[in-house]
Amino acid sequence: MRVDLLSREYPPEVYGGAGVHVEYLARELRRLADVRVRCFGAARSEPGVSAYRVPGGLETANAALQVLGVDLEMAAACEGADLVHSHTWYANFAGHVAKMLYDTPHVVTTHSLEPLRPWKAEQLGGGYTLSSWAERTALASADAIVAVSEGMRRDVLAAYPEIPPGRVSVIHNGIDTVEYAPERGLEVLKKHGIDPGRPYVVFVGRITRQKGLVHLLRAARDLEPGAQLVLCAGAPDTPEIAAEVSGLVEGLGRDGVFWISEMLPKPEVIQLLTHATVFVCPSVYEPMGIVNLEAMACETAVVATATGGIPEVVADGSTGLLVPIEQGPDGTPYDPEKFAADLAERVNALLGDPNRAKALGQAGRARAIEHFSWERIAERTMELYRTLTG
Repeated sequence: MRVDLLSREYPPEVYGGAGVHVEYLARELRRLADVRVRCFGAARSEPGVSAYRVPGGLETANAALQVLGVDLEMAAACEGADLVHSHTWYANFAGHVAKMLYDTPHVVTTHSLEPLRPWKAEQLGGGYTLSSWAERTALASADAIVAVSEGMRRDVLAAYPEIPPGRVSVIHNGIDTVEYAPERGLEVLKKHGIDPGRPYVVFVGRITRQKGLVHLLRAARDLEPGAQLVLCAGAPDTPEIAAEVSGLVEGLGRDGVFWISEMLPKPEVIQLLTHATVFVCPSVYEPMGIVNLEAMACETAVVATATGGIPEVVADGSTGLLVPIEQGPDGTPYDPEKFAADLAERVNALLGDPNRAKALGQAGRARAIEHFSWERIAERTMELYRTLTG
């Protein structure tokens, strides 16, 4: 069976969980099928991987229109595939067009949903309407939809009630627990000036409304005075949120704050996760939250928002602590100050009890190994493919 995986992200150009998902899914599926990866960006040297740039006539167009231009070129290249599988709205339209052109079954994996990310209008302007249309059109006609969590499945059916429930399956994200494992070296900490003798809290994610960094920074005002704060945070969605984050960091008035804005290689992130007392995921929208799995696999206790698919990953009180949140339609907490206070309270509970934090981290790695292997996820994905191709 030839399967064409369609994605905006693929190594080395990966900035989010969807890109991580496609990387590891492709690796495992290659044991079971002829897999071709079609992605955006610079040419790749990996066999079976083709990359596509924005067509020349669209180089100055709205960003969403540029995406659709790339999608058309990707769709044209899907001729001969037995099945196409797209990831995120960036590639959904490519899969939809390939389905129409070649009568090829189209599977969509939903890593997020445009209706639940209204803040993207700040970034895309009218392009947000276009991205929303592309996603709705593709999902409505897809042969099968994969949700990366039960929470994501509920969101799909609520946002798109025209989709029959039987067409939406749950296949969780996974984690490579050989690659993501405790790494006890200290060179990365020393490189960035982090004191390995002091506890620290770490955040890893993009600077976007979705990831909730501003809420963590407000909570940081109340964190234990001796704790360090390490922010692996870059790629701001807009100049406005970049300025807001900069202002909050500058206003903390505490030492031991380290902001690493460049994208770090995986081994460096793994070392930073390993030595952290607490990993924090303050997201206001997170269908699955693969970064929580990465922290758990490194034996690090997690404090995360009880939203989306996160409670399916982080077992409250067993592998970490969940922070309750009451949210408006756009994901914003109804009471941001309470959310920040609750976040600080749970982080401080673990900073003040390192033995408990260590035990939660060890349980987290055991859970990651037992429930979230990529090999099993690929097998379940192939089972779904076979129901569509006969």
